[in-house]
Amino acid sequence: MVRTMSILRALIGTARSVRHAPPLAAALPPDDDVLLDAPDERLAPALVAAALSDPEPAAKLLATTRDAAEWENRDRYVARLATFAYSRDEWLAHWLAAAPRDPDALLLKAELAVRRAWQSPARAERLRELGPLIDAAAEATPRDPVPWRLALDHARGTHAGHTAFESLWEQAVRRSPHHYGCHVAALKYLSAQCRALWGDTPHTPRSSHRECLDFAEQAAEDALPGSLVQALPVRAAFAQFLAGSGTLQEDRIDAAADRALALSAQYPQGDPWPAEVRNLLVYVLVRRGRWQDALEEFRRIGPYATSFPWALVSGDPLGRFLDARDAVRAEVARTIPLRGAVLGGGRGAGYGRAGRRGPDGHYA
Repeated sequence: MVRTMSILRALIGTARSVRHAPPLAAALPPDDDVLLDAPDERLAPALVAAALSDPEPAAKLLATTRDAAEWENRDRYVARLATFAYSRDEWLAHWLAAAPRDPDALLLKAELAVRRAWQSPARAERLRELGPLIDAAAEATPRDPVPWRLALDHARGTHAGHTAFESLWEQAVRRSPHHYGCHVAALKYLSAQCRALWGDTPHTPRSSHRECLDFAEQAAEDALPGSLVQALPVRAAFAQFLAGSGTLQEDRIDAAADRALALSAQYPQGDPWPAEVRNLLVYVLVRRGRWQDALEEFRRIGPYATSFPWALVSGDPLGRFLDARDAVRAEVARTIPLRGAVLGGGRGAGYGRAGRRGPDGHYA
């Protein structure tokens, strides 16, 4: 009898999925329209010009962010330009040859050098050699927190002690108390310290994860309205999943997801600015089996898939994003009665909220 009921439930679930999955898919961009790490309208021309060995648009873009103290945009654009320069750096070489003391070129040069050093088997040794380069970038723009984010990453890679790191952190927050990139760098440092202390195993003690969440939650509490720092606890939760810890702090992870959902709702659907945070959030929601919330977040993401976090769990980040989206759509469809209506527009639009599953009921 139990076996018969189990088969019946499976058949009903399949029938619901077949009936309701297509209308749910209609509310999402087609797979072919989804882009990985698509640049925004300001960055795109700079990348196109860089591909033609012309650094001028990139120089103007970074100068604008510096003059206007757009530190979050500046950090993001420097990272994306360095990613491009990693394999095609002729344009950056031309820029540095023409203006070797340009503060924006110096910052980009330091970012690229640190990026390359991280890929070296002799990471710590190569990073230590880059200290003067990072110092030069910081001295060139005294108000800018981005070189200090770079210094925090450098400290993590060189295994700097707490005292040295705290000194760098003080300099970073003095320039921008709520800078998202610097907070992410600090969280990464704490996570790395935990791994160094306990070993990089699936049995990392609960206390080490608690420390990371403590830091992230306090930063989120102190953050300004609309600040991406409010999503920092979700980043800490992702680190728990990535570590494979068997002692997940489920209540705190769900609270982090709820906070990030509230943050995401403040931005327009399909906005590229919070895309990475939304991609991170949807990964955590899927791991928690919160299918309805995940589907709503996929709607908000629109066509903007990001390499992070998917590249850390798959060699095909775009494929993993699309597979996760398909899985979420199928799970939500299974919860809708066969005669239920399916309408676009989020919660309450013809279907109820799916229940949460534990960490074993995940897709990843």
